[in-house]
Amino acid sequence: MRIENELREQVAAVVGDEGLELVAIEVVGTGSSTVLRLVIDGPDGVDLDHCASVSRQVSALLDVEDPFSHRYTLEVSSPGLDRKLYSSEDYKRFTGQQIRVRMKPSYRRHRIVVGELLGFEGDLVRLRVDSEAEVVELPLAEVFEARLEVDWKTLLKEGKHRR
Repeated sequence: MRIENELREQVAAVVGDEGLELVAIEVVGTGSSTVLRLVIDGPDGVDLDHCASVSRQVSALLDVEDPFSHRYTLEVSSPGLDRKLYSSEDYKRFTGQQIRVRMKPSYRRHRIVVGELLGFEGDLVRLRVDSEAEVVELPLAEVFEARLEVDWKTLLKEGKHRR
């Protein structure tokens, strides 16, 4: 199920009024098991208060717009440390970072590629693969999902020094 552009713009405006960015709207499940997930972010990240505020406001908007003919659950969350890359702008924004790319089953050359994001050119995602310093170009149309790769060892080390 898709969210109409007009409703998407209204939700983005509500999120924008909070000084935040609407990163994505995802609709998963069917019937009364449908989940409408809003992914939001801000310059300093988002916290529970941001999510609660956006949830209250968007819930009121959805009560009026009534986008589904059945029950659904509204979720509002941050993109998280291992955030998905949704758009070509995301690929440009996170150039230089480690990412994990899962390809669609129809793509036969690679299934999962992990490496440093070198950029996005034309319709190709460019990665430097760690093991061989080889540059791999992946067609964006064949990408199933791309996420930032979290370096847990570094994060945990930094956490020990902060205490």
